[in-house]
Amino acid sequence: MDLSEAPPTSVNSESSSYELISESLGYSYGKRRALDGVSFQVERGDIFGFLGPNGGGKTTLFRILATLACPQGGRVQAFGYDLMTSPAAVRRHLGVVFQAPSSDAHLSLSENLRHQGHLYGLYGKSLRRKIRRLLERFSLEDRSKELVRTLSGGMRRRLDIAKALLHEPRLLLLDEPSSGLDPGARRGLWSLLEELRSDEKVTVLLTTHFMEEADRCDQLVLLDEGKIVGSGSPADLKNEIGGNVVTVVSDDPANLATDIEQEFGIVSEVRQNELRFEHPSAHEFVGELAGKYSELIDSVSVSRPSLEDVFIQRTGRGLVEERR
Repeated sequence: MDLSEAPPTSVNSESSSYELISESLGYSYGKRRALDGVSFQVERGDIFGFLGPNGGGKTTLFRILATLACPQGGRVQAFGYDLMTSPAAVRRHLGVVFQAPSSDAHLSLSENLRHQGHLYGLYGKSLRRKIRRLLERFSLEDRSKELVRTLSGGMRRRLDIAKALLHEPRLLLLDEPSSGLDPGARRGLWSLLEELRSDEKVTVLLTTHFMEEADRCDQLVLLDEGKIVGSGSPADLKNEIGGNVVTVVSDDPANLATDIEQEFGIVSEVRQNELRFEHPSAHEFVGELAGKYSELIDSVSVSRPSLEDVFIQRTGRGLVEERR
């Protein structure tokens, strides 16, 4: 089997700059709509992210893109192939890294990579050369003979990505890649992803609920309850919010939010002991606010809008809230 098989020549030139195109994608679990008319396009060489809460549809979408589930509505095209009719052709150009570690803990790093290569018809000198190069690229060469169970979480994640890249895919899919990693391992992972994009022209698509991770994507889709509630670059999404964000800490945030709405017509989002709202002249307004409600306010701060603020503006809910 030729792993470098080119996409069909019938793909029109308009879609040639896209590695992945989704049109009105739909999927349901009984009466619950997990994906509802999801459409997007992933340009070649981008780091493309899906940001949303648990239960928002990210896992279902990932399973479809990884060819583990068939869409029940709409269509997806990857590298010019339809996922429904040509899943095997798509898999030849696809690398997949799941949220849970996929490497065999009772085998060494080299053994895991060798068995992965066999799945794609790779053997002999060519496979050994690829394994050596990936171990060096991921700074794992000194641990190549050790069992995977001895590795840290960050090293296991790097090994899983190395396995996914062994057959030189064009698109790398990662499901919650930073889950379970400490801050240092997260930074190392992102340096690696950016190198893959810039040096090897690998397109990266990932799901996440971490705002700092989503901020590093070239393009982003906000997904909630199976629907796209926003899309664009992280900077463009944040610029859509009119002004800075005011955060007020109070022992009685609900009543304070009611007073502010009655007095100034500003609707706040209340969470635990704080309330948040946007204001076009936030720095000037907080002085007036603190003077009027000094007895109710413990502290007040002004910040630039975050992706969390964008999500709240679009849905009325925060990213950390669970969906049922």
